[in-house]
Amino acid sequence: MKAAVVVFPGSNCDRDLAVAIETITGTAPTMVWHRDTDLPDGLDLIALPGGFSYGDYLRSGAMSARSPVMQAVIAAAGQGRAVLGVCNGFQVLTEAGLLPGALMRNAGLDFVCRDVALTVANSQTMFTGRYDAGETIRIPVAHHDGNYVADAATLHRLEGEGRVVLRYAEPVNGSARDIAGIVNDQGNVLGLMPHPERLIEAEQGGTDGRRMFEALAAALG
Repeated sequence: MKAAVVVFPGSNCDRDLAVAIETITGTAPTMVWHRDTDLPDGLDLIALPGGFSYGDYLRSGAMSARSPVMQAVIAAAGQGRAVLGVCNGFQVLTEAGLLPGALMRNAGLDFVCRDVALTVANSQTMFTGRYDAGETIRIPVAHHDGNYVADAATLHRLEGEGRVVLRYAEPVNGSARDIAGIVNDQGNVLGLMPHPERLIEAEQGGTDGRRMFEALAAALG
């Protein structure tokens, strides 16, 4: 699997994401600077990491979504390339229009940093194929702006099309329908607030994140 991790000013989980991908696939991803205008040829996966790009100024992910490289990311997503956005990466994907809705301040306005229980709502995606539908897993979150919002019609469409992939199984941030992760209508773009790259080895406290990268490696080769 040939992968790239996009680095924005303020990204702080880009190396964690790169290590997770290399651990599972045996191949280090290419690190791509946000001002680049092209992506490496032949990519199977493009990953947008967590962090606080541009210090979350203006609105989380809004400035990064206008980075030069995002035009190439949008084009690649339209061609069916897999795109994974974790935490701030999820915010960038919504701001870039690759996923619907928006991530607002957490209910209660608290920064949430802890392991949370999640329910796998859809195990029939390239990202979640190694989980069982309805399974409860635990993956850490670390965000201030993870409160997913969308209008009623969008939420209805997401539910009806099976595009809600992960839900919070406990109160976390006030997200509509307890949404923690969604895919686009083609199923090749996933945005999620939890950090699967932080649970790859048992030494990290668990391995529930590992299967997401194993699923991608199996699906993308």
